[in-house]
Amino acid sequence: MAATPSRAIRLLIGFVIVASCLGCDQVTKHIATESLRNAPPRSYLANTVHLEYALNPGGFLSLGRDLPDEIRQWLFIAFSGGTMAVVLAILLFKRHLSWPLFIALSFCFAGGVGNLIDRVSNNGLVTDFIVLGYGPLHTGIFNVADVAVTFGGLAAVFFWQREKPNPTPSPLESAN
Repeated sequence: MAATPSRAIRLLIGFVIVASCLGCDQVTKHIATESLRNAPPRSYLANTVHLEYALNPGGFLSLGRDLPDEIRQWLFIAFSGGTMAVVLAILLFKRHLSWPLFIALSFCFAGGVGNLIDRVSNNGLVTDFIVLGYGPLHTGIFNVADVAVTFGGLAAVFFWQREKPNPTPSPLESAN
């Protein structure tokens, strides 16, 4: 059986993931704000990558954007802050969390904090600037924090499903 790395090593790796993602997110949002705000959208790689500046009032796919400003702002800040507090508690205190799940949740935390920083500093708005597409298919507009949350969330679900104990087989299944 492999030795479990120390808590300090685990926290150091989590810190590196969070700091890297958060730094990349904040730097790219700053660059997007400086170079794309008040500028026409830019397209690269045969119109596959589009860069355009947008302040998104909603959540995933602009969910909640039509709520009154003050309610939306505080609802998203409270929800994001509460969710990040829970994820941080899991990362810090759940000692037997598998490495893949720990890493996935670290990405979720980093992305969530990146967008939370935006919401707090931009009156509830998040800076988005990337759209990917090919022909008639395209994504919604997003940012680096959204990539971290999406990657981390999908990976967390995948690894959590793999770690769940197999359910007890029914009497008919065990008879075969």
